[in-house]
This record gives sequence, C-alpha cells and structure tokens, in this order.
Amino acid sequence: MSKLLGPLTIKGLELPNKVVMAPMCMYCAGEEGLVTDWHLAHYAARAIGGVGLIIQEATAVEKRGRLSPNDLGIWDDDQIKGLKKLVDLVHEFGSKAGIQLGHGGRKARPGKGEIIGPSSIAFSEDHQVPREMEEKEIKEVVNAFKKAAERACAAGYDIIELHGAHGYLIHQFLSPYSNQRQDDYGGSLDNLLRFPLEIIQEVKKILPSDKLLMLRISAVEYIQQGYSFNDMVKAAKIFAEVGIDILDVSTGGAGPSAPRTWPGFQVPYAQKIREELNVPVIACGLITDPGMAEELVSNNRTDLVALGRALLRDPNWVLNAARELGIPGKIPWSYARAYPEDVR
Repeated sequence: MSKLLGPLTIKGLELPNKVVMAPMCMYCAGEEGLVTDWHLAHYAARAIGGVGLIIQEATAVEKRGRLSPNDLGIWDDDQIKGLKKLVDLVHEFGSKAGIQLGHGGRKARPGKGEIIGPSSIAFSEDHQVPREMEEKEIKEVVNAFKKAAERACAAGYDIIELHGAHGYLIHQFLSPYSNQRQDDYGGSLDNLLRFPLEIIQEVKKILPSDKLLMLRISAVEYIQQGYSFNDMVKAAKIFAEVGIDILDVSTGGAGPSAPRTWPGFQVPYAQKIREELNVPVIACGLITDPGMAEELVSNNRTDLVALGRALLRDPNWVLNAARELGIPGKIPWSYARAYPEDVR
C-alpha cells in the first residue's frame, strides 16, 4: 500500500491522493486575464495524469496586482465563465481544484500604471517604486480578496488559497523588511498580522462550509531584517485559530537574495509547523522522487506533497510514481498499454 497515493479527507473534502500541483505562474492570459485554451489543456493534462489537488497559478484579485500583463485574473465577474470551465474540466478527470488568490503589491508588473505596497520601498532596482497604501485603500484591497473569493466559489473551486508567501502583498505586510509603516498596520507582530487576518476574516464570512481555505506562507525570509521562523510559527498558530484549514509551507521571496537549495530543502519547516499546530500542511521544495515523497507522507512529516517543476516536466508524474512504487489500479485504461501488466 502507498500512503502517498491513498486518499485524504480534510473537513469533508476527499482528495484522491496526497500529490498537489503547486501554483506556478504560466503568463499565458491576455490583457483581460481570461482563461484560454492553453490553460484548459495545461491543467486537464495534470488531472488526467492523476494529480490529487491542482492549485491554479496565482490569479490576480486586482488588475494592478498582476505579476505580468499576462496573468490570470479574478477581479471581474466576466472572468468567472472561463474559470468555471477550467474547474469543470479538472473535476471531470478526477482531480480537486484549488485557486491561489494573489496580489503582487510592490512586486507587481502589470505593464502600465502605478503599483502599491505597505511602504514606498522598491523590491529591487529593476522594480517600480510602489506607492504606500492609505488605510482606506487597504480596506479596498481586503474587499478585493473577498470579492475574488466569491467569484472562486461561483466557479466551483474546492479550495481557495491566499498567497501570503514569496514577497507578494500579504507577505509584504507580514515582513518588517518590506513593511515600515508607523500606523496600526506596522511595527509589532500584532500589527503586521492585521492585514492578512482581515483578509482571512472577510473571506471566511462568504466561504461555504464545503470549501476549504488555505494559506501559503514563507516560513523564513533569508534576510536579517525579516521575521524569524519562531515569529512565523506564532503567526501560523493565529492563522489556524481564525480558520485556515491547510498551511502551504514555502520559504523566501521577501528580498532579492535566494537560498541554497537541495531536494526537500523546505520540508523541515513544514514538518516543524505540523508538529506545533493541529492543522494539515503541504511540504514543497524540489521534491521530485516518488520514494522521497512516499517517505515524507508515510513518516508523518507532512500531510501533502506539492510538486512544481516535476509536474511541468512530466504531467504523468503520479502515474509513473504508481509504477515505480508498484501500486496497482492507478493507470487510466487509455494509457494501460504503456505500463506493465501488474500496475494497470
């Protein structure tokens, strides 16, 4: 038996297995952020390939919050139709569908117009200087996340993920490195948490009981001026208390510096958070080997395993993992001739 490829139920939602497609920006939408045939083919291929949960790429809650002019969007009701078509296709081929709601803040590159952030500090020399958000504008962005969540529910997503990692807007408010405000949204940990907590609370108000809310976090920032891992553990406990159902644990992104990486380099952070909190976690970070993924889940180091580049290279990673792990019954009949008799 494989624990990795067995089902997992979280608050009534049953995932067919514990393999997650990590959200990765594809930059294939047009100016209006609409789903294209490319997106339908891309995500359907991973559903056919057996991925348990597909988390759609960062989808902008505001047009000015896009990471590129070709990001998918969910800031307008006209975008719901295409998103629903995508969700229906993912469901048809057996996967659960998640969406990552994002706002680039000071890392946004929408193509034209101003960008915003908690403080007027550019991410790097190559990025535009953001305008510091007024308190009224903060409330407007909180509402933009809420409205985006409403649209995601209308489109039929099973899980909504808030992108609070990798130096984007929610993370920017969390980090003393990028948030140097002197008002109620800056300074103490309680103040740094205010913006993400307001978003969570507003989204929870409209979220049906059969939908799960997930938060992606950067456990550490790899910069001296940032928060510590212990700070994030404290924050994660608060996030769980106010209704986050799953924590998607990544690292970094607050500044231009990048960490040294190796297979599973972020797993220890997910494992520690899982030990500290009574909430399911997703581990990620150059996990490519089925044996490694199986070990992580089987030894209760994580609840789910997220793959990124591995699923870009191989949409059938899960089917090939079943073959490598010797697990029968996972191969679609249409693909059976490509696999040995004993794992069909």
